[in-house]
Amino acid sequence: MPDTPFQPEITIDRSSDRPLYAQIADSLAALILDGPLPPGTRIEDEVSMAKRLEVSRPTARQALQSLADRGLISRRRGAGTIVASPHVRRPMELSSLLSDLTAAGHQVETKLVEYETRPASEEEAAQLEVDPGTEITRLRRLRSADGEPIALMDNLIPASIAPSREELEQSGLYDLLRTRGIIPATAKQVIGARNATAKEAEALGEKRRAALLTAKRTTYDATGRVIEYGDHIYRASRYSFETSLFTG
Repeated sequence: MPDTPFQPEITIDRSSDRPLYAQIADSLAALILDGPLPPGTRIEDEVSMAKRLEVSRPTARQALQSLADRGLISRRRGAGTIVASPHVRRPMELSSLLSDLTAAGHQVETKLVEYETRPASEEEAAQLEVDPGTEITRLRRLRSADGEPIALMDNLIPASIAPSREELEQSGLYDLLRTRGIIPATAKQVIGARNATAKEAEALGEKRRAALLTAKRTTYDATGRVIEYGDHIYRASRYSFETSLFTG
């Protein structure tokens, strides 16, 4: 990250009906989306921008906030104003997040936060459609794209088919299951939204009560056996689901 914050060349038309903050935001957005500002670039703060462009500080603040609301920059105390990584759009298909991110050209990193094998509780047994006490493996992974946390993923898997710790840090869950001859065939998934807890926000690099997307998925093989249950949360500022709709 450069020592000197980037100071964008911005031309303001004070005779225009378009608000000054919007003109500043539009120019910066163009530099981020189409120009020379890669993720991680530090941009001057609102005080410097207001003075340099001869606008009020609230105008500069509103311009930067509008970019933050679009997910183009992040503003954090102590870190400054930083160009954010591209928004991740994921198709609504039966695939792993790792495969989708890699195919889209993102640099992906996985951190295995928790991994344990033990007898299933009644609730866990119901989620995997097995008897209580059956050996299961529970895991939690933090997945990052282009150096930024994107998702926190909890999964339950029958212990008899669960990949190892080392494997899960290198490959996607579905890819590892396929190498064992276990093919995901169908799934039930519920998409929702809620606010982050303080602990979740810290793990994902967000503010407390930031918006999260949620996905609860039960995946079956061709015989109808449950092969995994997932309870995942995603940063709404960096992530969205895409689906195609067809007329009946």
